[in-house]
Amino acid sequence: MSVTRMKKINICALRDNRKQILELLQNLGVIEINFNDKMPEGFERMNTATQISVFDRNITLAENAIGVFEEHVPEKTSMFASLEGKKDVSKDDLNDIIERQTDIMLQVGSVIKQGKDIEEMKLEISRCEDEIVAIEPWTSLNVAMNTRGTKTTDFVVGILSSPYTQEQLNSLVEEKEFPKECYFKVVSFDDYQTYITVLMDKKNSEEVMKKLHDLDFTRPTIITHHLPKESIKRRLKRIEDYNKQIEEITADLEKQKDLAITFKRISDYYRIRADKYRTLGRLDQTKHTFFISGSIPENRFDKVKEILESQFVVSVIGEEFKDEEAPVLLENGKFTGAVEGVVTSFGFPNRLEIDPTAITAFFYYFLFGIMLSDAGYGFIMFVACFLALKKFPNMEKSMAKSLRMFMYCGISTLIWGILFGGYFGDAISVISKTFFGKTVTIPPLWFEPIKKPMQMLIYCLIFGIIHLFTGLAIKGYMMLKQKDVAGFICDIILWYVMLIGLMLMLIPTDMFASLLGAKLVFPPAVNMAAKIMAGAGAVGILLTGGRGRKNPLKRLLLGAYSLYDVTSWLSDLLSYSRLLALGLATGVIAQVINTMASMGGKSIGGVIMFVLIFVIGHIFNMAVNLLGAYVHTNRLQFVEFFGKFYEGGGREFSPFMEKTKYIKIKNEE
Repeated sequence: MSVTRMKKINICALRDNRKQILELLQNLGVIEINFNDKMPEGFERMNTATQISVFDRNITLAENAIGVFEEHVPEKTSMFASLEGKKDVSKDDLNDIIERQTDIMLQVGSVIKQGKDIEEMKLEISRCEDEIVAIEPWTSLNVAMNTRGTKTTDFVVGILSSPYTQEQLNSLVEEKEFPKECYFKVVSFDDYQTYITVLMDKKNSEEVMKKLHDLDFTRPTIITHHLPKESIKRRLKRIEDYNKQIEEITADLEKQKDLAITFKRISDYYRIRADKYRTLGRLDQTKHTFFISGSIPENRFDKVKEILESQFVVSVIGEEFKDEEAPVLLENGKFTGAVEGVVTSFGFPNRLEIDPTAITAFFYYFLFGIMLSDAGYGFIMFVACFLALKKFPNMEKSMAKSLRMFMYCGISTLIWGILFGGYFGDAISVISKTFFGKTVTIPPLWFEPIKKPMQMLIYCLIFGIIHLFTGLAIKGYMMLKQKDVAGFICDIILWYVMLIGLMLMLIPTDMFASLLGAKLVFPPAVNMAAKIMAGAGAVGILLTGGRGRKNPLKRLLLGAYSLYDVTSWLSDLLSYSRLLALGLATGVIAQVINTMASMGGKSIGGVIMFVLIFVIGHIFNMAVNLLGAYVHTNRLQFVEFFGKFYEGGGREFSPFMEKTKYIKIKNEE
């Protein structure tokens, strides 16, 4: 339960030092800077638009150059490349990039030009290929397509929108009564068009063209100046030359591909600079001074103040947050912090709430393990996540937290699998019976839910009661912390009294006995105490539920409405039956897979069949039920658990820091 205590920080320093101080704060990354929407009277702000546009342009150029390498000489990466995270870069390496930035940007421009050259040549290749397709129907033509005829004749080439053979075309010409001094020849035809040449007397040209127009005659999109065969050869040669040039440029890019790393570093350097100047342009300044106000974790304030005062002429003043909503920074250990993403996806705690991460973590791992509850699946989850975390130490924090969460969920699943006797379902007994003729089983350390589902349901409901009562207890703790004693008694104690009384009344009933398989009998004094507790709690809630209203009738009605919430407690409790449903689904499907896999017997074919069905089936079962366990565990936290005490609504702490895309700058200090 560790919401980091925040403190206001106000910094006043000489204007000449503003850039150096901002760089230092950006490097430290522990202050969230607040900005005024309206500039106070007597202050001014620096216009940094020009510098920002230069940095943004350089970022874009560097990204374009990186894109050229990724498209034309992509780096070979493994399927786990997304887990690698950002590359570590020392300050010295970054300083070297800064000193060479002019030369690097010239290299960026050169690579971009090479990329453009390749794209232009690919476009030319595409254009040549389209032209070849357009010219191919004319390859049997033994004159250039742009031939015009002689002094007394006109020669045209064109396309009819229907397929005709030479005989069909001749018949069409006679039918349409074309002039006799007109010669038509079919060069080629396909399913949709006919490619023809027409030789006509000049004096009939106008009449012939009009009649051709009526037949949907069109001129080709490409008119060659050479024989069609020659034109195709020329274009094929052009394509060959372009491909050769592309190969040469690609080979040159291959030699330069190490520059991609440099371009990523220069891109992130300009990204940091752009953020700095965006902040610089929003700071209030006078002629000689500038001011920064913001939020800082209280445990970092003294160190930051010491660093600033040791390097600059500066005044650093801290203030406590009072009624204002401070930004929220959660700090938890690896075990509990792994579920921070679950908590923050619901919302950051507000200033009146605690950080529920630690308690949520315990219940999250506990409930997830029950839902999956197979030792084999749990072991695979644990090993896979553990190896990924060890192999990729630089992966993104959010990804590392998620993998760590599933690693601990895997441990919980392994433990519950041992307690329930699930090892890839009943794989051990099936394998031993099928292939060795002797049934070997590992008995559960507790009991087998598939054989005792009603007993499992009782335990699931007990776990649910503990989970819900814990949420109510947290609400009570927060009320006491706020010194709301009346609220603690009326909204917490009375509910505990009534709910415990109702449960004690329910346990000796026949309905509960049918679930448990045995009837429990309490002494008369306990039964009477249960009735008194339930009645007293209900009356207390009825009378105090609307205590904020002066009107007695409204107060009573609101009390009745509060008492009606007992139905939501019942529905919340029944939601924990999903622990039984998900756990049984995992085990039953696993057993079905094992039974199907063993149908082939112990022959060689049967062994192959067993391995295939076993591996594919259990991968499917694990994937589906792991997803189900994840979804429903989240639901039990968000709806049932958080619904008892947690509202959220806090604002995440967002410090001014070096935000990068590709690299992680190592701080040697």
